[in-house]
Amino acid sequence: MKMLTTIGLETHVQLKTATKMFCGCTLAFGDEPNTNVCPVCLGYPGALPVMNRQAVKFTVQAGMMLGCRISPFSTFDRKNYFYPDMAKDYQISQNVRPLCIGGGVMIHDAEGNEKFIRINHIHLEEDAAKINHYATFSGVDFNRGGTPLMEIVSEPDLSSPDEALAYLTALKQILVYAGVSECNLEEGNMRSDVNISVRPEGQTELGTKVEIKNMNTFKGIHAALEYETRRQLAVIAAGGTVIQETRRWDTSSFETHSMRTKENAHDYRYFPEPDLVPVELSEELIESWRRELPELPAARRDRMVKEYGITPYDAGVLADAKANADFFEAAARAAGAKLGKLVCNWFMVEVMALLTAEKKEIGDCALKPEALAELVTLLDKGTINGPTAKELLPEIFRDGTMPNALVEARGLAQVSDTGALEAFVDQAIAANPKIVQDFKNGKKAAAGALVGQVMKLSKGKADPKLVSQLILQKLS
Repeated sequence: MKMLTTIGLETHVQLKTATKMFCGCTLAFGDEPNTNVCPVCLGYPGALPVMNRQAVKFTVQAGMMLGCRISPFSTFDRKNYFYPDMAKDYQISQNVRPLCIGGGVMIHDAEGNEKFIRINHIHLEEDAAKINHYATFSGVDFNRGGTPLMEIVSEPDLSSPDEALAYLTALKQILVYAGVSECNLEEGNMRSDVNISVRPEGQTELGTKVEIKNMNTFKGIHAALEYETRRQLAVIAAGGTVIQETRRWDTSSFETHSMRTKENAHDYRYFPEPDLVPVELSEELIESWRRELPELPAARRDRMVKEYGITPYDAGVLADAKANADFFEAAARAAGAKLGKLVCNWFMVEVMALLTAEKKEIGDCALKPEALAELVTLLDKGTINGPTAKELLPEIFRDGTMPNALVEARGLAQVSDTGALEAFVDQAIAANPKIVQDFKNGKKAAAGALVGQVMKLSKGKADPKLVSQLILQKLS
Protein backbone atom coordinates (compact mmCIF):
# COMPACT_ATOMS: atom_id res chain seq x y z
CA MET A 1 0.00 0.00 0.00
CA LYS A 2 1.33 3.43 -0.95
CA MET A 3 1.85 5.69 2.07
CA LEU A 4 1.74 9.49 2.16
CA THR A 5 3.92 11.68 4.35
CA THR A 6 2.54 14.89 5.85
CA ILE A 7 4.81 17.53 7.40
CA GLY A 8 4.12 20.80 9.17
CA LEU A 9 6.70 23.19 10.60
CA GLU A 10 6.63 25.59 13.53
CA THR A 11 9.53 27.91 12.80
CA HIS A 12 10.86 30.19 15.55
CA VAL A 13 12.68 33.28 14.30
CA GLN A 14 14.53 35.69 16.57
CA LEU A 15 13.86 39.30 15.60
CA LYS A 16 16.84 41.64 15.28
CA THR A 17 15.73 44.27 17.74
CA ALA A 18 18.27 46.11 19.89
CA THR A 19 16.59 45.07 23.15
CA LYS A 20 14.48 42.24 24.55
CA MET A 21 10.74 41.74 24.12
CA PHE A 22 9.53 43.03 27.47
CA CYS A 23 12.50 44.86 29.00
CA GLY A 24 15.40 47.11 28.03
CA CYS A 25 18.19 44.53 28.23
CA THR A 26 20.61 44.54 25.31
CA LEU A 27 20.60 41.68 22.82
CA ALA A 28 24.14 40.62 21.89
CA PHE A 29 25.18 37.14 20.86
CA GLY A 30 28.25 35.70 22.57
CA ASP A 31 28.36 37.98 25.63
CA GLU A 32 29.37 36.54 29.00
CA PRO A 33 26.50 34.40 30.37
CA ASN A 34 23.90 36.16 32.51
CA THR A 35 25.27 39.66 31.96
CA ASN A 36 22.36 41.08 29.91
CA VAL A 37 19.61 40.46 32.46
CA CYS A 38 17.26 42.40 34.73
CA PRO A 39 14.38 41.71 37.17
CA VAL A 40 11.89 41.51 34.27
CA CYS A 41 13.63 38.85 32.17
CA LEU A 42 14.70 37.00 35.32
CA GLY A 43 11.07 36.81 36.45
CA TYR A 44 11.45 38.60 39.80
CA PRO A 45 8.15 39.09 41.67
CA GLY A 46 6.58 42.47 41.00
CA ALA A 47 8.61 43.18 37.83
CA LEU A 48 6.27 44.27 35.02
CA PRO A 49 6.77 43.76 31.26
CA VAL A 50 6.78 46.64 28.76
CA MET A 51 6.15 45.67 25.14
CA ASN A 52 8.84 46.21 22.48
CA ARG A 53 7.15 48.22 19.69
CA GLN A 54 9.86 47.36 17.15
CA ALA A 55 9.22 43.64 17.66
CA VAL A 56 5.53 44.15 16.88
CA LYS A 57 6.45 46.12 13.76
CA PHE A 58 8.91 43.46 12.54
CA THR A 59 6.34 40.69 13.05
CA VAL A 60 3.70 42.62 11.15
CA GLN A 61 6.14 43.36 8.31
CA ALA A 62 7.15 39.70 8.13
CA GLY A 63 3.47 38.83 7.86
CA MET A 64 3.02 41.33 5.05
CA MET A 65 5.95 39.85 3.11
CA LEU A 66 4.35 36.41 3.52
CA GLY A 67 0.90 37.56 2.41
CA CYS A 68 -0.74 37.31 5.83
CA ARG A 69 -3.81 39.17 7.01
CA ILE A 70 -2.75 41.58 9.76
CA SER A 71 -4.91 41.58 12.88
CA PRO A 72 -5.80 45.11 14.00
CA PHE A 73 -6.46 43.69 17.48
CA SER A 74 -4.28 41.03 19.10
CA THR A 75 -3.55 39.92 22.64
CA PHE A 76 -0.88 38.17 24.71
CA ASP A 77 -1.32 35.08 26.88
CA ARG A 78 0.62 33.21 29.52
CA LYS A 79 1.85 29.75 28.55
CA ASN A 80 2.67 27.91 31.75
CA TYR A 81 5.37 25.26 31.99
CA PHE A 82 8.08 24.33 34.47
CA TYR A 83 11.43 24.13 32.69
CA PRO A 84 14.71 25.62 33.93
CA ASP A 85 14.96 27.81 30.81
CA MET A 86 11.95 29.95 31.81
CA ALA A 87 12.55 31.87 35.04
CA LYS A 88 8.93 32.93 35.56
CA ASP A 89 7.61 29.36 35.03
CA TYR A 90 5.51 30.82 32.21
CA GLN A 91 6.18 32.28 28.78
CA ILE A 92 4.42 35.36 27.46
CA SER A 93 3.08 34.33 24.06
CA GLN A 94 0.02 34.69 21.82
CA ASN A 95 -2.54 31.91 21.74
CA VAL A 96 -6.03 33.21 20.97
CA ARG A 97 -5.41 36.35 18.90
CA PRO A 98 -2.07 36.31 17.01
CA LEU A 99 -0.75 39.24 14.98
CA CYS A 100 -0.79 37.58 11.55
CA ILE A 101 -3.26 35.11 9.99
CA GLY A 102 -2.92 33.07 6.79
CA GLY A 103 -0.43 33.74 4.02
CA GLY A 104 2.11 31.30 2.65
CA VAL A 105 5.32 30.58 0.75
CA MET A 106 5.72 29.45 -2.87
CA ILE A 107 8.20 26.63 -3.42
CA HIS A 108 9.06 24.22 -6.24
CA ASP A 109 8.33 20.53 -5.69
CA ALA A 110 10.42 17.54 -6.79
CA GLU A 111 9.08 17.81 -10.37
CA GLY A 112 9.89 21.52 -10.54
CA ASN A 113 6.25 22.59 -10.28
CA GLU A 114 5.23 25.51 -8.11
CA LYS A 115 3.55 24.57 -4.84
CA PHE A 116 2.03 27.00 -2.35
CA ILE A 117 2.68 26.14 1.31
CA ARG A 118 0.06 27.79 3.47
CA ILE A 119 0.80 29.49 6.77
CA ASN A 120 -1.76 29.12 9.55
CA HIS A 121 -0.60 32.10 11.60
CA ILE A 122 2.38 34.02 12.98
CA HIS A 123 2.48 34.93 16.65
CA LEU A 124 4.94 36.89 18.77
CA GLU A 125 6.43 35.71 22.04
CA GLU A 126 9.55 35.85 24.20
CA ASP A 127 12.34 33.32 23.77
CA ALA A 128 13.41 31.01 26.56
CA ALA A 129 16.89 31.07 28.09
CA LYS A 130 19.65 28.81 26.76
CA ILE A 131 20.70 25.67 28.60
CA ASN A 132 24.40 24.85 28.17
CA HIS A 133 25.49 21.30 28.88
CA TYR A 134 29.00 20.53 30.15
CA ALA A 135 30.80 17.34 31.16
CA THR A 136 29.45 17.09 34.71
CA PHE A 137 26.78 19.80 34.97
CA SER A 138 24.43 22.07 33.02
CA GLY A 139 24.03 25.83 33.28
CA VAL A 140 21.31 28.27 32.23
CA ASP A 141 22.26 31.47 30.37
CA PHE A 142 19.44 34.02 30.67
CA ASN A 143 20.99 36.43 28.15
CA ARG A 144 18.77 34.88 25.47
CA GLY A 145 15.70 34.78 27.73
CA GLY A 146 13.23 37.45 26.63
CA THR A 147 14.50 37.78 23.03
CA PRO A 148 11.61 38.72 20.71
CA LEU A 149 10.64 35.48 18.98
CA MET A 150 8.28 35.16 16.03
CA GLU A 151 6.70 31.73 15.54
CA ILE A 152 5.57 30.93 11.99
CA VAL A 153 3.19 27.96 11.97
CA SER A 154 2.68 26.27 8.61
CA GLU A 155 -0.29 24.19 7.55
CA PRO A 156 0.46 20.46 7.02
CA ASP A 157 1.05 21.04 3.29
CA LEU A 158 4.55 19.59 2.98
CA SER A 159 4.86 16.03 1.71
CA SER A 160 8.60 15.28 1.76
CA PRO A 161 11.88 16.31 3.42
CA ASP A 162 12.88 18.01 0.16
CA GLU A 163 9.77 20.19 0.25
CA ALA A 164 10.43 21.08 3.89
CA LEU A 165 13.96 22.16 2.95
CA ALA A 166 12.66 24.24 0.03
CA TYR A 167 10.08 25.90 2.30
CA LEU A 168 12.63 26.80 4.98
CA THR A 169 15.08 28.13 2.38
CA ALA A 170 12.43 30.34 0.78
CA LEU A 171 11.14 31.47 4.19
CA LYS A 172 14.62 32.44 5.34
CA GLN A 173 15.26 34.41 2.16
CA ILE A 174 12.02 36.39 2.53
CA LEU A 175 12.67 37.22 6.20
CA VAL A 176 16.22 38.38 5.49
CA TYR A 177 14.91 40.54 2.63
CA ALA A 178 12.33 42.03 4.99
CA GLY A 179 15.15 42.99 7.37
CA VAL A 180 13.38 41.53 10.41
CA SER A 181 15.95 38.86 11.30
CA GLU A 182 19.50 37.79 10.50
CA CYS A 183 18.24 34.16 10.34
CA ASN A 184 21.73 33.06 11.37
CA LEU A 185 21.37 29.35 12.02
CA GLU A 186 24.73 29.09 13.80
CA GLU A 187 23.56 31.66 16.37
CA GLY A 188 20.17 29.99 16.78
CA ASN A 189 18.24 32.83 15.12
CA MET A 190 16.05 30.33 13.30
CA ARG A 191 14.86 27.02 14.77
CA SER A 192 12.02 24.68 13.91
CA ASP A 193 9.77 22.17 15.61
CA VAL A 194 8.92 19.52 13.04
CA ASN A 195 5.59 17.67 12.93
CA ILE A 196 5.37 14.55 10.76
CA SER A 197 2.86 11.76 10.17
CA VAL A 198 2.20 9.03 7.61
CA ARG A 199 -1.07 7.56 6.31
CA PRO A 200 -2.28 5.28 3.52
CA GLU A 201 -3.03 6.93 0.19
CA GLY A 202 -6.73 7.65 -0.04
CA GLN A 203 -7.20 8.19 3.69
CA THR A 204 -8.28 11.77 4.31
CA GLU A 205 -7.64 11.78 8.05
CA LEU A 206 -4.03 12.55 8.94
CA GLY A 207 -1.93 9.92 10.69
CA THR A 208 -0.68 10.18 14.26
CA LYS A 209 1.59 13.19 14.57
CA VAL A 210 5.09 13.04 16.01
CA GLU A 211 6.99 16.22 16.89
CA ILE A 212 10.75 16.67 16.73
CA LYS A 213 11.82 19.63 18.85
CA ASN A 214 14.29 22.48 18.40
CA MET A 215 15.99 21.65 15.12
CA ASN A 216 18.44 24.44 14.25
CA THR A 217 20.01 23.33 10.95
CA PHE A 218 18.32 22.76 7.61
CA LYS A 219 20.52 19.73 6.97
CA GLY A 220 19.54 18.27 10.33
CA ILE A 221 15.82 18.85 9.68
CA HIS A 222 16.08 17.10 6.32
CA ALA A 223 17.93 14.13 7.84
CA ALA A 224 15.55 13.89 10.82
CA LEU A 225 12.51 13.89 8.53
CA GLU A 226 13.99 11.16 6.35
CA TYR A 227 14.73 8.99 9.40
CA GLU A 228 11.38 9.60 11.06
CA THR A 229 9.52 8.75 7.84
CA ARG A 230 11.35 5.42 7.65
CA ARG A 231 10.75 4.73 11.36
CA GLN A 232 7.01 5.38 11.22
CA LEU A 233 6.60 3.29 8.05
CA ALA A 234 8.51 0.44 9.70
CA VAL A 235 6.27 0.60 12.80
CA ILE A 236 3.12 0.37 10.67
CA ALA A 237 4.57 -2.37 8.43
CA ALA A 238 5.29 -4.44 11.54
CA GLY A 239 1.66 -4.12 12.66
CA GLY A 240 2.39 -1.52 15.35
CA THR A 241 0.86 1.87 16.08
CA VAL A 242 2.66 5.21 15.90
CA ILE A 243 2.48 6.99 19.27
CA GLN A 244 1.85 10.73 19.52
CA GLU A 245 4.96 12.00 21.25
CA THR A 246 7.81 14.49 21.24
CA ARG A 247 11.15 13.16 20.03
CA ARG A 248 14.65 14.61 19.78
CA TRP A 249 17.20 14.30 16.99
CA ASP A 250 20.50 12.65 17.95
CA THR A 251 23.24 14.05 15.72
CA SER A 252 25.68 11.28 16.64
CA SER A 253 23.45 8.29 15.82
CA PHE A 254 21.32 10.08 13.19
CA GLU A 255 18.19 8.81 14.89
CA THR A 256 15.23 10.31 16.74
CA HIS A 257 14.61 9.28 20.36
CA SER A 258 11.48 9.63 22.49
CA MET A 259 11.48 12.50 25.01
CA ARG A 260 7.91 12.60 26.34
CA THR A 261 4.32 12.04 25.30
CA LYS A 262 2.92 15.00 23.43
CA GLU A 263 1.41 17.84 25.39
CA ASN A 264 -1.86 19.40 24.28
CA ALA A 265 -2.75 23.06 24.48
CA HIS A 266 -4.70 22.61 27.71
CA ASP A 267 -1.58 21.19 29.38
CA TYR A 268 -0.03 24.66 29.17
CA ARG A 269 -3.03 26.23 30.97
CA TYR A 270 -3.10 29.31 28.75
CA PHE A 271 -4.78 32.39 30.16
CA PRO A 272 -4.72 36.10 29.20
CA GLU A 273 -1.58 38.01 30.22
CA PRO A 274 -2.89 40.46 32.85
CA ASP A 275 0.12 42.81 32.74
CA LEU A 276 -0.09 43.72 29.02
CA VAL A 277 -2.77 45.66 27.17
CA PRO A 278 -3.97 44.40 23.77
CA VAL A 279 -2.09 45.46 20.62
CA GLU A 280 -4.32 47.76 18.56
CA LEU A 281 -3.04 48.74 15.12
CA SER A 282 -4.70 51.46 13.07
CA GLU A 283 -5.10 51.10 9.32
CA GLU A 284 -2.83 54.13 8.85
CA LEU A 285 -0.05 52.58 10.95
CA ILE A 286 -0.29 49.23 9.13
CA GLU A 287 -0.07 50.95 5.75
CA SER A 288 2.88 53.09 6.84
CA TRP A 289 4.75 49.91 7.80
CA ARG A 290 3.76 48.32 4.49
CA ARG A 291 5.31 51.20 2.54
CA GLU A 292 8.71 50.44 4.08
CA LEU A 293 8.83 46.90 2.69
CA PRO A 294 11.33 45.87 0.01
CA GLU A 295 10.65 43.81 -3.10
CA LEU A 296 10.04 40.12 -2.66
CA PRO A 297 12.96 38.00 -3.94
CA ALA A 298 10.89 36.47 -6.77
CA ALA A 299 9.76 39.89 -7.98
CA ARG A 300 13.34 41.14 -7.83
CA ARG A 301 14.58 38.24 -9.95
CA ASP A 302 12.04 39.01 -12.67
CA ARG A 303 12.79 42.74 -12.64
CA MET A 304 16.57 42.30 -12.84
CA VAL A 305 16.19 40.10 -15.91
CA LYS A 306 14.15 42.82 -17.66
CA GLU A 307 16.11 45.83 -16.41
CA TYR A 308 19.68 44.63 -16.91
CA GLY A 309 19.35 41.96 -19.59
CA ILE A 310 20.84 39.22 -17.44
CA THR A 311 19.76 35.58 -17.55
CA PRO A 312 17.10 34.18 -15.18
CA TYR A 313 19.79 31.89 -13.74
CA ASP A 314 22.12 34.80 -12.96
CA ALA A 315 19.24 36.81 -11.50
CA GLY A 316 18.31 33.84 -9.29
CA VAL A 317 21.84 33.43 -7.97
CA LEU A 318 22.18 37.16 -7.26
CA ALA A 319 18.76 37.43 -5.59
CA ASP A 320 19.49 34.48 -3.29
CA ALA A 321 21.62 36.78 -1.11
CA LYS A 322 20.15 40.27 -0.65
CA ALA A 323 23.57 41.84 -0.03
CA ASN A 324 24.87 40.48 -3.35
CA ALA A 325 21.80 41.68 -5.24
CA ASP A 326 22.05 45.13 -3.61
CA PHE A 327 25.74 45.39 -4.58
CA PHE A 328 25.13 44.27 -8.16
CA GLU A 329 22.25 46.70 -8.68
CA ALA A 330 24.23 49.61 -7.25
CA ALA A 331 27.16 48.79 -9.57
CA ALA A 332 24.92 48.26 -12.61
CA ARG A 333 23.13 51.57 -12.06
CA ALA A 334 26.43 53.39 -11.65
CA ALA A 335 27.75 51.86 -14.88
CA GLY A 336 24.48 52.27 -16.78
CA ALA A 337 21.81 49.67 -17.42
CA LYS A 338 23.28 48.80 -20.85
CA LEU A 339 26.37 47.46 -19.08
CA GLY A 340 24.29 45.39 -16.63
CA LYS A 341 25.22 42.10 -18.30
CA LEU A 342 28.94 42.94 -18.20
CA VAL A 343 28.72 44.00 -14.54
CA CYS A 344 26.88 40.76 -13.78
CA ASN A 345 29.57 38.67 -15.50
CA TRP A 346 32.36 40.33 -13.54
CA PHE A 347 30.52 40.03 -10.24
CA MET A 348 29.42 36.42 -10.75
CA VAL A 349 32.82 35.18 -11.95
CA GLU A 350 35.64 37.38 -10.69
CA VAL A 351 34.21 39.01 -7.55
CA MET A 352 32.55 35.82 -6.30
CA ALA A 353 35.84 33.94 -6.81
CA LEU A 354 37.64 36.51 -4.62
CA LEU A 355 34.93 36.30 -1.96
CA THR A 356 35.25 32.52 -1.89
CA ALA A 357 39.04 32.63 -1.72
CA GLU A 358 39.02 35.22 1.07
CA LYS A 359 36.06 33.55 2.87
CA LYS A 360 34.24 36.87 3.03
CA GLU A 361 30.79 38.27 2.38
CA ILE A 362 30.41 41.19 -0.02
CA GLY A 363 29.88 43.60 2.87
CA ASP A 364 33.19 42.57 4.47
CA CYS A 365 35.49 43.59 1.61
CA ALA A 366 36.73 47.04 0.61
CA LEU A 367 35.34 46.81 -2.93
CA LYS A 368 32.56 49.34 -3.53
CA PRO A 369 29.87 49.16 -6.24
CA GLU A 370 31.19 52.39 -7.77
CA ALA A 371 34.63 50.84 -8.16
CA LEU A 372 33.32 47.77 -9.98
CA ALA A 373 31.20 50.03 -12.19
CA GLU A 374 34.25 52.15 -13.03
CA LEU A 375 36.35 49.08 -13.84
CA VAL A 376 33.69 47.69 -16.17
CA THR A 377 33.25 51.10 -17.82
CA LEU A 378 37.01 51.40 -18.47
CA LEU A 379 36.90 47.94 -20.02
CA ASP A 380 33.85 48.71 -22.16
CA LYS A 381 35.38 51.94 -23.47
CA GLY A 382 38.60 50.15 -24.40
CA THR A 383 40.68 52.20 -21.96
CA ILE A 384 41.97 48.95 -20.46
CA ASN A 385 41.77 45.35 -21.67
CA GLY A 386 40.55 42.22 -19.90
CA PRO A 387 43.92 41.04 -18.55
CA THR A 388 44.62 44.47 -17.06
CA ALA A 389 41.16 44.57 -15.44
CA LYS A 390 41.70 41.11 -13.93
CA GLU A 391 45.10 42.20 -12.63
CA LEU A 392 43.64 45.30 -10.96
CA LEU A 393 40.54 43.72 -9.39
CA PRO A 394 42.23 41.90 -6.46
CA GLU A 395 43.92 45.14 -5.36
CA ILE A 396 40.67 47.07 -5.65
CA PHE A 397 38.93 44.27 -3.73
CA ARG A 398 41.45 44.47 -0.87
CA ASP A 399 42.11 48.22 -0.65
CA GLY A 400 39.00 49.86 -2.07
CA THR A 401 41.05 51.91 -4.56
CA MET A 402 39.25 53.37 -7.55
CA PRO A 403 40.48 51.73 -10.78
CA ASN A 404 40.78 54.92 -12.83
CA ALA A 405 43.34 56.31 -10.37
CA LEU A 406 45.40 53.12 -10.65
CA VAL A 407 45.26 53.14 -14.44
CA GLU A 408 46.46 56.77 -14.64
CA ALA A 409 49.14 56.42 -11.94
CA ARG A 410 50.67 53.31 -13.53
CA GLY A 411 50.16 54.16 -17.19
CA LEU A 412 48.02 51.09 -17.77
CA ALA A 413 45.79 52.61 -20.44
CA GLN A 414 45.39 50.32 -23.42
CA VAL A 415 47.49 51.10 -26.50
CA SER A 416 45.16 51.55 -29.46
CA ASP A 417 47.43 53.67 -31.64
CA THR A 418 47.83 51.77 -34.93
CA GLY A 419 51.34 53.04 -35.55
CA ALA A 420 52.63 51.94 -32.16
CA LEU A 421 50.93 48.57 -32.43
CA GLU A 422 52.29 47.94 -35.93
CA ALA A 423 55.82 48.26 -34.54
CA PHE A 424 55.06 45.57 -31.94
CA VAL A 425 53.43 43.36 -34.60
CA ASP A 426 56.43 43.66 -36.95
CA GLN A 427 58.77 42.83 -34.09
CA ALA A 428 56.73 39.74 -33.14
CA ILE A 429 56.57 38.50 -36.75
CA ALA A 430 60.32 38.95 -37.25
CA ALA A 431 61.14 37.10 -34.01
CA ASN A 432 58.85 34.11 -34.67
CA PRO A 433 59.42 32.78 -38.22
CA LYS A 434 58.20 29.26 -37.31
CA ILE A 435 54.82 30.59 -36.15
CA VAL A 436 54.57 32.64 -39.35
CA GLN A 437 55.34 29.56 -41.44
CA ASP A 438 52.73 27.53 -39.55
CA PHE A 439 50.16 30.18 -40.43
CA LYS A 440 51.17 30.10 -44.13
CA ASN A 441 50.84 26.31 -44.04
CA GLY A 442 47.18 26.66 -43.10
CA LYS A 443 47.31 26.70 -39.29
CA LYS A 444 45.21 29.81 -38.79
CA ALA A 445 45.30 29.37 -34.99
CA ALA A 446 49.00 30.28 -35.13
CA ALA A 447 47.97 33.92 -35.36
CA GLY A 448 46.82 33.67 -31.72
CA ALA A 449 50.35 32.86 -30.64
CA LEU A 450 51.57 36.04 -32.30
CA VAL A 451 48.88 38.03 -30.48
CA GLY A 452 50.33 36.67 -27.23
CA GLN A 453 53.81 37.79 -28.24
CA VAL A 454 52.58 41.30 -29.01
CA MET A 455 50.83 41.44 -25.61
CA LYS A 456 54.13 40.58 -23.95
CA LEU A 457 56.01 43.24 -25.90
CA SER A 458 53.38 45.85 -24.98
CA LYS A 459 53.42 44.71 -21.34
CA GLY A 460 49.76 43.78 -21.60
CA LYS A 461 48.59 47.21 -22.74
CA ALA A 462 47.85 46.48 -26.41
CA ASP A 463 44.27 46.23 -27.66
CA PRO A 464 43.98 42.47 -28.41
CA LYS A 465 41.27 42.89 -31.04
CA LEU A 466 43.20 45.51 -32.97
CA VAL A 467 46.42 43.48 -32.67
CA SER A 468 44.66 40.42 -34.10
CA GLN A 469 43.38 42.45 -37.06
CA LEU A 470 46.84 43.88 -37.77
CA ILE A 471 48.51 40.44 -37.61
CA LEU A 472 45.99 38.92 -40.03
CA GLN A 473 46.43 41.83 -42.42
CA LYS A 474 50.22 41.55 -42.44
CA LEU A 475 50.34 37.76 -42.69
CA SER A 476 47.79 37.73 -45.47
